[in-house]
Amino acid sequence: MKYIIAIFFTIIFALQLSAQDATEILEKVDDNMNSETSITKSDMIIYGRRNSRTVTSVGYAEGKNKSFSEYLAPAREKGTKMLKLEDNLWIYSPSTDRTIQLSGHMLKQSVMGSDLSYEDMMENRKLTEMYDSEVIGEELIDGRNTWVLQLTAKVVDASYESRKIWVDTERYVPLREELFAKSGQLLKKTELKEVKKIDGRWYPTKMNYKDMLKDGKGTDFVVLEIEFDTEIPAYIFSKAALKK
Repeated sequence: MKYIIAIFFTIIFALQLSAQDATEILEKVDDNMNSETSITKSDMIIYGRRNSRTVTSVGYAEGKNKSFSEYLAPAREKGTKMLKLEDNLWIYSPSTDRTIQLSGHMLKQSVMGSDLSYEDMMENRKLTEMYDSEVIGEELIDGRNTWVLQLTAKVVDASYESRKIWVDTERYVPLREELFAKSGQLLKKTELKEVKKIDGRWYPTKMNYKDMLKDGKGTDFVVLEIEFDTEIPAYIFSKAALKK
């Protein structure tokens, strides 16, 4: 009987330790991937059936509730702007000189034919705020040791019910991610590469997003320049900035 009780408490302790370790790992991932503010210049390479196109943009973010993006190229996209305040998203089109607001199911639409949705673009909350986590294994990815974490949504408004992420055991950066619906269907895959140390943190500078419900090579997101925790003028996060 004493042996059974000992085994029972050993299992409980191991489960508690695993949960604690998973939370600590996820907190360090959040520290690397999130900041008070950021300014990012990037290329989004959208692969079509016959060719690809590159959309260059600059994005500003403050906390989890404010972000602003402006497209710089190609010519037909230049001047398009997006503003997120809390759960609201506005898009300004220079060709029509109109601003429209997206909400509800419209946020699940593709951004410019890419494998990313507007909902994906808006989501910048910390993983620890949205998911419970546990370590379910270890794997080698591109020569790097990783922990495999299973994440389960603990908030009702999470874009995905569950996630599976592979976290570099030394740099605490995700190298792969799988996103699932409530039904358990795999919706999207992400590969994160070219990890660099920027302003004292490890950060992936090339990411491939693949919508598993679509054919093709997915969409590459390449960070050209990035600044963390830098001051951003308040007017950037206003509807007036959309037409400025």
